[in-house]
Amino acid sequence: MTPRLARPLYRGALIAALPLLLAGCISFGEEPPPYLLSLTPTSVVADGATASGPSAGAITVLTPEIPQKLSTPRVPVQSTATQIAYVEGAQWVDTPHRLFRRLLSETIAARTGRLVLDEGQAITDPGTRLVGELIDFDVDASASDVVVTYDATLVTGETASKRRFQARVPIAAVEPIQVGTALNAAANEVAGEVAAWIGG
Repeated sequence: MTPRLARPLYRGALIAALPLLLAGCISFGEEPPPYLLSLTPTSVVADGATASGPSAGAITVLTPEIPQKLSTPRVPVQSTATQIAYVEGAQWVDTPHRLFRRLLSETIAARTGRLVLDEGQAITDPGTRLVGELIDFDVDASASDVVVTYDATLVTGETASKRRFQARVPIAAVEPIQVGTALNAAANEVAGEVAAWIGG
């Protein structure tokens, strides 16, 4: 075989081998967990419904602050005052505080009929601001229930009022479907109480 013919054959063999070489270098990420959890509001704004008015009369719902245990899409299990584990095989589709903010916004809009904005929509006057901290959004293993605790602060102009909301829902076992369903129920209970507190 002459050198002139060997070069194209070598090049062709190298090109053919590239997919095999790259296959060992490319990673498509970890396998998704068996259960991806989300929150579904029990009170929703009707399709086609509109809300309008001066921005000063709007409610701007800010994403709550969270402790370190909730800064992950995994679901915490508080076994003791100092020990935290996570529900095996389950995680949220987003971090809990962002899911909860969306649930709060939908519930407040549906139950009060007021114009509800988030941080990105409040251009000038944000109106009344709902800020707060999502303290608990996890499993309390010692009590065999899930707990959602939200410290809410309603700020209007220079006036502010603060209130703590908490809901607990019992579970029979620490497994993904039960935990997800119970946390969804507890989150909706808290969101409903917040909406009633704000009023129309």
